[in-house]
Amino acid sequence: MDMRTTAMYSLHSTINAQRERRPFNRAALGRILAFARPHRRLLVWFVLLSVVVAALAVATPLLAGSVVDAITEGSDDGVVVGLAVLIAGIAVAEAGLGLLTRWMSARIGEGLILDLRTAVYRHVQRMPVAFFTRTRTGALVSRLNNDVLGAQRAFSNTLSGVVGNLVTLLLTLAVMLRLSWQITLLALVLLPVFVIPARRMGTRLARLQREAADHNAAMGTRMTERFSAPGATLVKLYGRPEHEADEFAERARRVRDIGVRTAMTQTVFVTALTLVSALALALVYGLGGHFALTGSLDTGAVVSLSLLITRLYAPLTSLAGARVEVMSALVSFERVFEVLDLQPLIQDKPDARDVPEGPASVEFDGVTFAYPAADKVSLASLEEVAVLDSRGGDTVLHDISFRAEPGQLVALVGSSGAGKSTVAQLLPRLYDTDAGAVRVAGVDVRDLTAASLRATVGLVTQDGHLFHDTVRANLRLAAPDAADDDLWDALRRARLDGLVAALPDGLDTVVGERGYRLSGGERQRLTIARLLLAQPRVVILDEATAHLDSTSEAAVQEALTEALAGRTAVVIAHRLSTIRQADQILVVEAGRIVERGTHPDLLAAGGRYAELHRTQFGVEDEPAPA
Repeated sequence: MDMRTTAMYSLHSTINAQRERRPFNRAALGRILAFARPHRRLLVWFVLLSVVVAALAVATPLLAGSVVDAITEGSDDGVVVGLAVLIAGIAVAEAGLGLLTRWMSARIGEGLILDLRTAVYRHVQRMPVAFFTRTRTGALVSRLNNDVLGAQRAFSNTLSGVVGNLVTLLLTLAVMLRLSWQITLLALVLLPVFVIPARRMGTRLARLQREAADHNAAMGTRMTERFSAPGATLVKLYGRPEHEADEFAERARRVRDIGVRTAMTQTVFVTALTLVSALALALVYGLGGHFALTGSLDTGAVVSLSLLITRLYAPLTSLAGARVEVMSALVSFERVFEVLDLQPLIQDKPDARDVPEGPASVEFDGVTFAYPAADKVSLASLEEVAVLDSRGGDTVLHDISFRAEPGQLVALVGSSGAGKSTVAQLLPRLYDTDAGAVRVAGVDVRDLTAASLRATVGLVTQDGHLFHDTVRANLRLAAPDAADDDLWDALRRARLDGLVAALPDGLDTVVGERGYRLSGGERQRLTIARLLLAQPRVVILDEATAHLDSTSEAAVQEALTEALAGRTAVVIAHRLSTIRQADQILVVEAGRIVERGTHPDLLAAGGRYAELHRTQFGVEDEPAPA
């Protein structure tokens, strides 16, 4: 390692040490060791080989000095050649062991990344919907990427760096003191001149890098929002492409300016430290040469000291900030554990059972519900706020009670925000009630396994979501083992087979992000086809036909009539024309059921339902048919 490389190494280590100074929680050590336990054998070998590599690095300068001594003393050619062969052998061994330790480091690091990412992803999948409605997606993704990589660095980079640097430093000091304690002490006197600027410049560079990272993150967020189909449409509709481009360019210019300042700061720093290192080397040559001429030091020792001096500063400056660097790397574990420690509100009971076989009824018995407070479902760091709001939400459902027998269709109507969609979310247990009970097939949903409940209850929402994947993949979310014939049958019943058949790649056509390559009606019919493929015993349609034109709505209604035969259905609709044939209509206002009955009965009653009907169709109350 030459002087310039030593300066760069020192600067890099110091910058990393300045990035994070949060204290590390010792209680997390046991959990960290639990993640490391599967890799413990590889870790032991990795540390041992790092020690061997450090020892070989110190051996080479000594052998170089022996070669010089052999030449100056006029030794036999065989001695010089033998030493040269030994140096070559050590170089080959050092290269081979370096590759082996790098493989071990990669194996350990990537293994930890796999374990941590899998654990976090699996845990996040168990979180309730309320968690995702509050959390910033980018912050959550950062835990799976940046923080997991930081945790991996604690083992693969920091651990090997501390062990290797400590061994190198001790061996180098021991050898240098044996060769010349006077030169070694003078070299150590120059260490503060090397370390203090490194720490100061490291702090400044770390601040610049944080500023650049903030600007890059802001640009990334802006690109993510503006490059999505809805975002791009919004920008175009309001005619602001040039304004958006100017704002982006301004942030990009700031990143450029920071890059220039960073490059110049690094150059000045490295040049200064290279000069200091060169002065230290000049000290070795000058004082060592004097000792060699006076006969108190061998010529080969001067060469060995000059080579060892470069191996002294880098470990010293690195170990000077080792504690902070280790804490910086390990603190990423805390951020990962923070997510893992957030317990899901919705969990299976130890004695949870499957939904009973056969037709399934639906019952709401005195259900009262308020959305959970933020501190119960989220983290301040994931919402990017200082403190989470601990106050509970307002009660949105009050004493909701109704029953849908197997094969019946119950419709919920009412004003926007009345709580109809909340009722739909309680049935598949996306949330738990605060009071009362929701039952499927006569069993409280809190006593059922989540897997059997999801298989029993199917939900089609107003904005049926599609992944950026093929038609086949989006359909098979409902039935992973479904054959193509089953997929085409579901598409036919959703009146979408003709469209998919006309697509360039048929079932293998990619629908785009959130399905934006399809029209609104086509997206909705594809989600209905997915529901038909799942064949649930209980079906919830939350404004499932909201995006369809009259022709498509009639076709899908026909398909749904066929699909819902013999199944329990809960339908939420603003368009009253879709629920005339319901067995029971519930009128929900302000979280309460204010009316219930059939379409003719409610019209005859002349209450809220009749008012909604008049508003929507502009006609007088229809008389009840004979």
